[in-house]
Amino acid sequence: MSARRVLAIDAGQSDIKVRVDDGSRREDLAFRGIHTGGPLLPQLARVVHETLQRTGTEPDIVAAGISGLTDRDADADALLSLVHADGVRATMLAHDSTTSFLGALGDRHGAVVAAGTGVVTLAVGATDTARVDGWGWIMGDAGSGYWIGREALDAVMRAYDGRGPATLLTDDALARWPDLSQAYMALQADHDRVRVVASLARNVARAADAGDAVAREISHRAAQQLAWSARTAVRRVRTDEPVFDVCAIGGVFASRTLHDAFAAALGEGAGLRLVAPQGVGIDGALALAEITTAHPLGTAVHRAGAI
Repeated sequence: MSARRVLAIDAGQSDIKVRVDDGSRREDLAFRGIHTGGPLLPQLARVVHETLQRTGTEPDIVAAGISGLTDRDADADALLSLVHADGVRATMLAHDSTTSFLGALGDRHGAVVAAGTGVVTLAVGATDTARVDGWGWIMGDAGSGYWIGREALDAVMRAYDGRGPATLLTDDALARWPDLSQAYMALQADHDRVRVVASLARNVARAADAGDAVAREISHRAAQQLAWSARTAVRRVRTDEPVFDVCAIGGVFASRTLHDAFAAALGEGAGLRLVAPQGVGIDGALALAEITTAHPLGTAVHRAGAI
């Protein structure tokens, strides 16, 4: 890393991780996750302002990897205008699939499945890149924390009605909503409902690891979805590599049951090797400050300003 002062942001829906690096020291901070229903860039600008107030850093570059970044919000010039008064001279924005890949595999070929509240898979081959899913909680994110939490709620209400088997997940739901008959109304009215649903993935992980049949079945189905995305992305970029590396990162993979099921499902595709990541999303956001247009992912980065 150069001596340039970088403020790196890994902006997810559950939380926002920030790393300040001035070439001689690093400091990590955390903030509340982005709200996908509101304007993105003012949220990032507030994170930058609060980071500067808390650390006293004057960064040259703000580099951000953002969950669900759309073309509408990928306006590095607009972000620079919001933070230029703080001394920032350049901004770089990328979809979190890019920063997840950079953090996990760096300059290597391979595929990275990043599964937290949402999920996105990115594969990089010798000449091509391929993104799979990352289409949000309404249209996609198969196998994500939200997907798992939604399946858990479905299972709980099926058990409540007598349409499905009993599950330990009911106790977790009752701890949050003592009257299950009113839970759906409370959840629909909750401004943070996506985050709330996704948080139930931790309950599924605990119940699955404890042997709950319903939670294990949900975990296995999620693993199948995630492995399917990985195999699809690899198929779109792979040329003649005899072995293609795959990384699994994000809180969803903290579940031992799901991780093991993912590894088994991935093994069904010939020549795929599950490898440990060299870093995580915030590491990739920091690496974003050094990426050039010659890098296979260089065209996926939106830039403004100059150093």
